[in-house]
Amino acid sequence: MSIFKEFEEFSLRGSVVDLAVGVIIGAAFGAIVTSLVKDILMPPLGLLTGGVDFSNISIVLKHADVVAKKPEVAIRIGNFLNIIFQFLIISFSIFAMVKGINTLKRRQAEGLAPLPEAAPSKEEVLLTEIRDLLAKGK
Repeated sequence: MSIFKEFEEFSLRGSVVDLAVGVIIGAAFGAIVTSLVKDILMPPLGLLTGGVDFSNISIVLKHADVVAKKPEVAIRIGNFLNIIFQFLIISFSIFAMVKGINTLKRRQAEGLAPLPEAAPSKEEVLLTEIRDLLAKGK
């Protein structure tokens, strides 16, 4: 078996295709969440904190030297906080999605489960006994 044939079989397996679809959708979802955090959530949060833009918060270790053309060396705490915030939103979104899917699966399983048979009524029991007695008498 050639290596190309093996690669073709591997790459066309269902799990590999599912993984590829998951990665692509995950990247698109990441872009949505990034925009949600950057464009929608961070401005009000910055307003609540006195107009502070988290992405600009940093600890400068060495200032830029314009003459020597050396950039500033800084620890960018704000960017780190933004990424943590995005992670929390993504984690919560995935949690909510999985919880919803599990709830739907549970409801579907409950709906598809066979209902227990109801006990026969008193009339049915009496008629069954009469039928059995008549059958014995013949």
